[in-house]
Amino acid sequence: MAEKPHINLVFIGHVDHGKSTTVGRILYDTGALSEQDYRKLQAEAEAKGKGTFAFAYVMDNLKEERERGVTIDVSYKKFEAKNNKFTIIDAPGHRDFVKNMITGTSQADAAVLVVAAKEGIQPQTKEHAFLSQVMGIKNLVVGINKMDEIKYDEATFNKTRDEMKKLLLGVGFKEENISIIPYSAWEGANVFKPQDKMPWYKGKTLVETLDSLKAPPLPTDKPLRLPIQDVYNIKGVGAVPVGRVETGILKPNDKIIFMPSKKEGEVKSIEAHHEQLPQALPGDNVGFNVRGLTRQDVARGDVAGHAKDPPTVVKEFIAQIVVLNHPTAIPVNYTPVFHLHTAQLSCRFAELQKKLDPKTGQVKEENPTFLKTGDAAIVKIVPTRPVCAEEYKKFPQLGRFAIRDMGQTVAAGIIISVTPRE
Repeated sequence: MAEKPHINLVFIGHVDHGKSTTVGRILYDTGALSEQDYRKLQAEAEAKGKGTFAFAYVMDNLKEERERGVTIDVSYKKFEAKNNKFTIIDAPGHRDFVKNMITGTSQADAAVLVVAAKEGIQPQTKEHAFLSQVMGIKNLVVGINKMDEIKYDEATFNKTRDEMKKLLLGVGFKEENISIIPYSAWEGANVFKPQDKMPWYKGKTLVETLDSLKAPPLPTDKPLRLPIQDVYNIKGVGAVPVGRVETGILKPNDKIIFMPSKKEGEVKSIEAHHEQLPQALPGDNVGFNVRGLTRQDVARGDVAGHAKDPPTVVKEFIAQIVVLNHPTAIPVNYTPVFHLHTAQLSCRFAELQKKLDPKTGQVKEENPTFLKTGDAAIVKIVPTRPVCAEEYKKFPQLGRFAIRDMGQTVAAGIIISVTPRE
C-alpha cells in the first residue's frame, strides 16, 4: 500500500465562529477521535457547565496541556480521508496562528477559514485571509459554519459566499484555489457525512473538499537545506547535528558545509529513531554524524547544505511583513529578535520602504516613518550577525520568519529578495 500524500492544514477565522468545534467534528466523524475519548470530553464539558459542545473541548484541552508544557506534539491532530492524510495545526488565536505558521515545524499547505453564516465577514476574517496570503498559503477552503443558525437558508449563504469571494480575490488569492462550503459543525451537516438539510446545495462536503486538494510535491529536486536544531555529543561517535531536512536529499558520504560557520565535512551516517537511514528526505527529522566535526564547529541556527551548493548567508534582505501586535510603533532602526528557521538573532529595520493596505495588498504610503499594529509593509532588514536565509519563492521553509519582542510575536513575514554576504 503506497503511503497517502500528506497535507498540513491550519484552521483560521474569527474567534467565535466555530473553529474548534469544526476540528472536533472532523476528528470525531472521521474516526480520529474515538467514541470513548469523545464521551470523556463530553462528561468533562458537562461537569464544567459547557455541555453544549464537547468537540471544541478537544482542541481547548490540548491548549491547556500545551500551557502546562506537556509535549508539543499534542497540538497536532491527525485524520485520514480517502486520498490524503492530514495533520491539523491548531491555531486558535491569531498570535498562535502566525507562530505556528512560521516556526518551520509546520508549513501549512492549506487553510480552512471558518466564517459563521449569520455574522458573516468580521475584521479578523479579513486579517486572517490577508495573513494566510502573506504567509504563502495557496489553497484556501472557506467553511461557512453554523448554517443551522440561519435554518440552512440558501440566499444568506449565497450572499456571504459572494462577499468572501470578493474579499479573497482582493487580497490576491486565485479563483481556482478557493472553495466555499456551507456546513454545520454542531449538527454535523456536510462536514464528513453528506447532508439532507440543504437540498439546494449540490457540492462536496467539507472533508471531500479537503480530500480533493493536491498535496505539495516533496522538494527533493531542490538543493539540500537542513537547519540545525541541536548538536549532541555522543561518546565514541563525536558531534551529531540534529535537524529537519527542508529541501533536497541527504545521503551518507555527501560532502556538506554548515553555514554561516563554514565548517565542511563528510556525512558518515544518518539516523532517525535509532535506525540507520540510507537517505533523508524533506520532512525527515534526523541526526547525522560528520567526520571530524566537533561540538564547537556547529550550532543551532546553522544550515547544512551540499558543499557544491552552500546555503546563502545574507548581508541584508527585503521582506514583506505584517505587524500583528506592537504596543507602540516600529520606527526605522528598530532591532528586535527574528526567529528564522532554527536561528534566533537580532535584526535591524534599516528601511521602511512601503506601507501596504492589509485588505488588498496595494501600496498605501511610500517610506512611512513608523509601522503600527495591523500594518503590512515592505522593509529592508539587516541582521546583526551572519545568518542563512533564502527567498521565500525559492525556499519557503527558509524564507519566513516571526519577530519577537517583549515576550510576544510582534510581526511576521516572508523574504522577497536577499543580498548575499561577500
